[in-house]
Amino acid sequence: MNRFEHIIYGADYNPDQWLSHPEIIDEDFRLMPKAGMNSASIGIFAWKELEPEEGVYCFEWLDDIMDRLAKQGMKAVLGTPSGARPYWMDRDHPEVLRVSDVGDRYYHGIRHNHCLTSPYYRKKVHEMNTRLAQRYKDHPALGMWHIGNEFQGECYCELCQEAFRSWLREKYHGDIQALNEQWWTYCWSRKYSGFEEIEAPSPRGEYLIHGMNLDWKRFVTAQTVSFIKNELEPIRRYTPDIPVTTNLMGRSDTLDQWKLAEILDVVSVDSYPEWCVNGQSHARVAQFAAFTFDINRSLKKNLPFYVMECTPSQVNWYDVNRLKKPGMNELTSIQAIAHGSESVQYFQWRGARGASEKLHGTVVGHNGKDSTRVFREVSILGERLKKLDDVVGSITKSDVALIYDWENKWAIGDLMGLTKPLDYDEICEEHYIPFWEEGVSVDIISMDHDFTEYRMIVAPMLYSVRPGVADRLKKYVADGGTLILTFCTAYVNENDLCFLGGFPGDGLMEVAGLEAEEIDALYPEEFNQVTVLSEETGAESGSSYRSCSLCEVVNMQETCRSLAVYAEDFYKETPAVTVNSYGKGQCFYFATRVEVEFLKKFYHKRIEEKGISRNMATTLPDGVTVQRRQKGDEIFDFILNFTEEEQQVRLDEDIVYADVLERQRITEKEIMLPAFGYRILSHRNK
Repeated sequence: MNRFEHIIYGADYNPDQWLSHPEIIDEDFRLMPKAGMNSASIGIFAWKELEPEEGVYCFEWLDDIMDRLAKQGMKAVLGTPSGARPYWMDRDHPEVLRVSDVGDRYYHGIRHNHCLTSPYYRKKVHEMNTRLAQRYKDHPALGMWHIGNEFQGECYCELCQEAFRSWLREKYHGDIQALNEQWWTYCWSRKYSGFEEIEAPSPRGEYLIHGMNLDWKRFVTAQTVSFIKNELEPIRRYTPDIPVTTNLMGRSDTLDQWKLAEILDVVSVDSYPEWCVNGQSHARVAQFAAFTFDINRSLKKNLPFYVMECTPSQVNWYDVNRLKKPGMNELTSIQAIAHGSESVQYFQWRGARGASEKLHGTVVGHNGKDSTRVFREVSILGERLKKLDDVVGSITKSDVALIYDWENKWAIGDLMGLTKPLDYDEICEEHYIPFWEEGVSVDIISMDHDFTEYRMIVAPMLYSVRPGVADRLKKYVADGGTLILTFCTAYVNENDLCFLGGFPGDGLMEVAGLEAEEIDALYPEEFNQVTVLSEETGAESGSSYRSCSLCEVVNMQETCRSLAVYAEDFYKETPAVTVNSYGKGQCFYFATRVEVEFLKKFYHKRIEEKGISRNMATTLPDGVTVQRRQKGDEIFDFILNFTEEEQQVRLDEDIVYADVLERQRITEKEIMLPAFGYRILSHRNK
């Protein structure tokens, strides 16, 4: 279900903003081929132009745009306009407006301001999508559907409150006592007598029942999925062979994107890492972006994902909006492809004249010229992307998986009693960075995924554990797998109810070989030290590394061995890093948050020890990574330099490489990468 044979290269295009300037639309269609564009995302916020008043439709302008795209051999990523409603709808049907968590109904305006439950709004969205699907189902320009835009947010109106109660009745099988037990409403006399008494979490009422907060977030995700399914019905009915996507929000906290991915044909993501941050290396930002790309690649295993939005220059919402330096747009675009994307799409093609996005980076600026640095760089990239047809359809294979789970993330966000801030994303990234630097591909999975295909599973701060997960992890290790756990593992169940019998709970104490008796929280400016006892850690015996945030005091079982100990405080010389043999496998446990330099040595040792394949065997310079995609026996290695200096990379001696862009065999065994440079090399699997 993919009508794109090439890397998609395009931009968010809003001709509906320029209908009174037809000469600009003419110029756009002259410039798009010059920039190498083969697609355009259109109609995403065009409801007012498509239906200026209720029941009055105007599709002729969109017909013209679709025809122009087809004439130039371009494809449309055709949007449904549910992300922003026209004023007449809010005026005549105010029930479509959201209600805040303190009961105030919002005014008309901005985006993403619709009630997910409103029967009227669902009906209007279904009608609009039916008309779009019927009208363009056979149009040669139609390449993909783009549903809504950046789904996010929640509504607290009475329709949503009642839908929440119905969702809870179904989850708890109509048993209010089961809900009381899982939410532990006995605390502060908050026990419910019936589901009708429950209201959504609110700062005006109840917001400290963590099980309630988790269920509300699950409900909002379920209601969003239901809303999207309503959007999809006519589109799938009339255009079953056209893929459907929506632009997800990277690692946004609001929705469980594993659930959204299940109903999409293709995952898309908006990618706006904050490049050129003062005091932060480009490589560190690249690691952040890479982790996000690998999440989105992993949302639908063995399928490509799409970058639906990125900027060719700068954004407009950070406190300081730095430009991408020369070469960075090309490098970061290739980075996305290296991690599994098959598109580079900008927001947006031409700059808006007014409102909030008027100074957001675009391909064509307000001067309308094609002689700018940005347009030149975009055009050069367009020519290079045309040479990557062989990459289309290739996938990433990984020996390593890292568990990143939205429900666990929500539970950690509510966690009280330890330390704030406690950044789950940052902790996960710390365990991801060593693999990025070693050039080892990593799948990012939820705790519900199959574990059996991986040689190593890393589960940073798996605080909340759903039923059955612990048993599957135990079996994984018993069968010979390597599992890495950290502090705060299995403290609570899926409803934030503490396990009884000690931590890690739910049977994971057995596989970890230890019990966490206490946990000490450090201030942000405080640190402990861990002293290495064994070179099994990968670090030199007797060396010390800094630890921060949290320090568990653990008691080891007989099968467990201490690899490093705390150097300070009353728990000095107690275990900080351990290993336990369990069945045929091993479980390593980090009782504290140790600095990344130690993690690099630790994971280097595991990679060597477990025979985990690197994408390139040679040692890589700092700031350089190698990411790999495969198709059959053909391998594509993307060597990426995220530094402002030229870097030398030694190629593997026993491999015959070809340069994909230059279309020629490489005879040398050392290559030079310019600042923000890259090479794409292909070879055959041995």
